[in-house]
Amino acid sequence: MARNAASRDAKTGDAASRDARARGAPSRAADRRQVPAPMRRDVRVLGEILGQVIRESDGQDLLDDVEALRRRVITARGQDAAEGEATDHFADSDADDEIAALVASWPLVRAEAVARAFTVYFHLANLAEEHQRIRALRERDDGSGPVRESLAAAITSLRDSLSAEQLTALLRRLEVHPVLTAHPTEARRRAVTEALRRIGAQLDRLDNRQLGAAVRAEAIRRLREEIDLLWRTSALRIQAMQPLDEVRSGTAIFDETLFRLAPTVYRVLDEALQGEGSGHAAPQAPAFLRFGSWIGADRDGNPYVTAAVTEQTAQILSDHALRALENATTRIGRSLTVAAMVTGAEVAASEAELAAALSAAAVSHPDVLGELSSRSPGEPFRTFLLYAGRRLQATRLDGSGRDDLAYVSVAEFLADLRLVQRALANSGAPRQAYGELQHLIWQAETFGFHLAELEVRQHSAVHAAALRELREHSGHELSAATAEVLATFRAVASIQHRHGIEACRRYVVSFTTSAADIAAVYELAELADPAGPPVLDVVPLFESGDDLDNAVPVLDEMLALAPVRQRLAETGRRVEVMLGYSDSAKELGMVSATLRLFDAQLRLARWAAERDITLVLFHGRGGALGRGGGPAGRAVLAQAPGSVDGRFKVTEQGEVIFARYGHPDIAQRHIEQVTSAVLLASASAADDTASGRPAAEGRPGDAADRPGEPTGRTAFGQVTLALEAGSRQAYRELVTADGFADWFARLSPLAEIGSMQLGSRPARRGLAAPADLADLRAIPWVFAWAQTRVNLPGWYGLGSGLRAAIDGGAGLAGVQAAYRKWPLLAVLLDNAEMSLAKTNRRIASRYLALGGNADLTEQVLREYDLTRDLVLRVTGHDRLLAERLVLARAVALRDPYVDALSHLQLRALAAVRASDDPDERANLERFLLLTMNGVAAGLQNTG
Repeated sequence: MARNAASRDAKTGDAASRDARARGAPSRAADRRQVPAPMRRDVRVLGEILGQVIRESDGQDLLDDVEALRRRVITARGQDAAEGEATDHFADSDADDEIAALVASWPLVRAEAVARAFTVYFHLANLAEEHQRIRALRERDDGSGPVRESLAAAITSLRDSLSAEQLTALLRRLEVHPVLTAHPTEARRRAVTEALRRIGAQLDRLDNRQLGAAVRAEAIRRLREEIDLLWRTSALRIQAMQPLDEVRSGTAIFDETLFRLAPTVYRVLDEALQGEGSGHAAPQAPAFLRFGSWIGADRDGNPYVTAAVTEQTAQILSDHALRALENATTRIGRSLTVAAMVTGAEVAASEAELAAALSAAAVSHPDVLGELSSRSPGEPFRTFLLYAGRRLQATRLDGSGRDDLAYVSVAEFLADLRLVQRALANSGAPRQAYGELQHLIWQAETFGFHLAELEVRQHSAVHAAALRELREHSGHELSAATAEVLATFRAVASIQHRHGIEACRRYVVSFTTSAADIAAVYELAELADPAGPPVLDVVPLFESGDDLDNAVPVLDEMLALAPVRQRLAETGRRVEVMLGYSDSAKELGMVSATLRLFDAQLRLARWAAERDITLVLFHGRGGALGRGGGPAGRAVLAQAPGSVDGRFKVTEQGEVIFARYGHPDIAQRHIEQVTSAVLLASASAADDTASGRPAAEGRPGDAADRPGEPTGRTAFGQVTLALEAGSRQAYRELVTADGFADWFARLSPLAEIGSMQLGSRPARRGLAAPADLADLRAIPWVFAWAQTRVNLPGWYGLGSGLRAAIDGGAGLAGVQAAYRKWPLLAVLLDNAEMSLAKTNRRIASRYLALGGNADLTEQVLREYDLTRDLVLRVTGHDRLLAERLVLARAVALRDPYVDALSHLQLRALAAVRASDDPDERANLERFLLLTMNGVAAGLQNTG
């Protein structure tokens, strides 16, 4: 491509890049040199050990081939060590041809081995980056002041803007609610993530400078052992995951991180609120975290999630919650060796309450209490907590519900804990009352006996078909599909009977288009079990552009439904509405979907305020930028005014779950960032100007009366109207072009994504190949584009939209002002910049050429050039990610190695498409899947 670089530069007007080079601006090569020394050490150590393992396992020849490819991809990027400049955007296609020839010269077995080597390297490099991030977090928290985007920083800021009463009220309604889903976007096997966890533990040991030489030598030996095992572990799943496999994988996050993390976060907040008083006085921090799960309950498009699976899921979750509470209660009980104290009337009264509880236990379960008392004479607090631990064990083991030692509910358990807490506080031991015991209370409040609130999801069309059959064929044997729908409602009722209503009460209806879709759920629940239907909060999910525009009228009709009115009375007029980011972005393009979602949020917030509704917006965001992903804290601050109000609920999908919650330090940072953003956004909702948002007022017409009207952007109306229209037109012209679906299927590994066995849910809606965009799920849509290095869903149409805004009267200065002053537009452009930085035009061109449609290829490349140019101009950056140094460093470090895997994948993809031999094709598809796994690891995202 170097031969066409000058003409392309002139054609696209890439002035920002040219000016940056002329000024000697920092380059991506400089980013590589700025890698912190500890991270360089980790990468070097891990890389050297990997090289040693490859040499021992497969010989020096394989290592030589890996090194030959590594050198050539670096050369192809035009990186000149003398100049320190990286010109990969305009690198030499001759070098790419040489790389393609090298890759083609290897036998298939050797090409697979090379792909495995680069994939394992990426897993290790990702681990080194994670450890560097953890180091940075720990170093930043040096006690000199609140860390940026932390809970302490948020409380400091809020005290400057809110009265004590206002802050207390905000904390009282604070709720952060992540919902884990089984969306198939985690490319790594669980065996791989476990191996990496063990390798990470050894890296932690090497970070400890106090270790002696012998201990360090042992850590290095263990690293060699674990990396050798990682090299020998298959990167591909042999068989598809089953729903219960996904459930067990999800519970590991709770076991390893979240259960212990929750009280840590609450303690941080409490210390911010009352300083050294925290742990010595009653807590001011509420248990604001709630966790949900779709894993094992989301049956939309997944025939393997049945009623039986959902019941088993609830039992697994409850077992993990009860085990965790039992272990914590027993641990704290054993350590609580406070002797009985009888001094003063208040002390006597509190100990009398505890004594009465112990006496009652001795009457009902004399053997249990007698055994515990004999081991803890004169230690009533210890005895009672150990007794509570035994009761938790009985609750866990009681399958029939007949054991009277078992707790009836978590409320009964919490009452026992608070009894002990009162007795300790009144006995003059407040540190024992509000220390570890308070952590246990917070855990019980957060996780209950159910661990995570299961949420059932099903498509509205499935309910409609079931109701039609029940009405038209009454008395006949039901179809399997309808019988399963009814069985699902009975399963929910059974879960509620055994584990409590909170264990499973939400029912999400995909593609809600009218209130009839909500009414259908309640009607089916009654038909399934007329004598005892489950308690349900039915959550409409608005996904398409038209459905987002029509949400308010649908909700008004929903409020008229009798079951909804009853639940409003029972829940304090609380309504939950889910907004779908993935399908709206796939339908409309990233820019238009983002602006439509903002407008929908604003209309819904206004609707709720006018009707005295406590609104909870549930954000169905994917992990990738093309599905609503990106930095969560900034996304919260960019929400529509009034739409947060202390409550934020969001899906956490696939690889995002392990990236955000796999390590305690990173999980704490993520939760603090999101919660601090929720607090700040809620506090500033009444003052849009202070928060930098455009004012919502002043738009002619009522948003509720005019669905689709782009409200909430008045300050930058000229910019956003042109931006949305221009971007949507460009995007729709591409995806509706003749032959687009076939072209996309040929140039990308779309057809092979299902063979990666990423999850139990099928990759597509029952079709061998998508007939058009509507037939394709959002996850494979984004995943396939990422594999081609185009990343199209994350930026396509933005360039045309910006051009329309600039030429439409706002001018460049007007668009720049909107970028500086409106958080939503800033997040939109910054996320697009991130996606552009992960795009490689040179490599992408080779993928696009496989589609055999020169017009569509030119259309995509032209939009890329325009978008890259205008994003740099509007942001004022001299290069992509110029102000995001950590991310720029990560991208720069891995880009050449992703190129290597892309060249291997291009060979595999072309060969698969050309092969008619079933045996040859099977071997080629395995090779292709290996490269897909490696590219996903290199880019650190799938769908």
